[in-house]
Amino acid sequence: EILKETTLKGIADYIKSGKARNIIVLTGAGISTNAGIPDFRSPKTGLYSNLKKYNLPYPEAIFTLEYFKVNPEPFYHMARQFYPGYYKPTITHYFIKELQNRKLLLRNYTQNIDALERICGIEDGKIVESHGSFNYAYCVGTKDKPGCRKTYDYKWLYSRLFPLNKKFVIPRCEQCNGLVKPAISFFGEPVPDKVSECAKEDFPKCDLLMVIGTSLKVEPLSRLVNEVAPNTPRLLINKTMVSAFEIIINRDVIALGNCDETCLKLAGYLGFKNKLLQTYERETERLAQETEID
Repeated sequence: EILKETTLKGIADYIKSGKARNIIVLTGAGISTNAGIPDFRSPKTGLYSNLKKYNLPYPEAIFTLEYFKVNPEPFYHMARQFYPGYYKPTITHYFIKELQNRKLLLRNYTQNIDALERICGIEDGKIVESHGSFNYAYCVGTKDKPGCRKTYDYKWLYSRLFPLNKKFVIPRCEQCNGLVKPAISFFGEPVPDKVSECAKEDFPKCDLLMVIGTSLKVEPLSRLVNEVAPNTPRLLINKTMVSAFEIIINRDVIALGNCDETCLKLAGYLGFKNKLLQTYERETERLAQETEID
């Protein structure tokens, strides 16, 4: 048998027994909704339902390069609500960070573009952002001319998205005046190479897979969930059921509900619940004082 019991406690016992030393965590929007970041697909709070005022040809147009080059304004309005530094990491983010502290985290593959993984202190080398991130931006040109691809860092972009006491203006390339777009993957753009490079190396080593806050409807994570060995335990922490977990085998544990509450419960079984709460409170306080990026 793989797990003594297919419960959260069973997963905790498996970790405590020393069998899980290379944990892969797949995360999605559900881990950031408690930070106040809108989920793409939730009807009322979701991103798409808030875009009606822009009269987009279709909602997803906001994430296509063709439309961005014609009218980048809706994307940037959305980006400003989403921008890293504006939100604070959640208990779930600090739970994953604690796995890293304990040298148990092999990699965190995230669909999120909010960079909360970095902000909570997960190391750069441990993160794979499968849809890119706001960590840097580059020139994509305009509808009439290709971009020069000059890159800009996080602070450059931030100072333009949130200019002090000035009206927001669409960021333009200093070299060729093209439009500057954050390095997040738009529809039809290839998934970053880093995803398949890391996955090839990571998944054969994985001895526990955690899927947290994602319904796994989108490539590449939807594919990765099935890449672990058949005897590798998998834990699902999500509001709703995910089809990859529907065939019940004694390696799968399904914990439906709020990500933060479930991670706290698991931390309790692992003996670091109080530490996790203290870290969360201390760091949230520290980040609140640092809201200005120097």
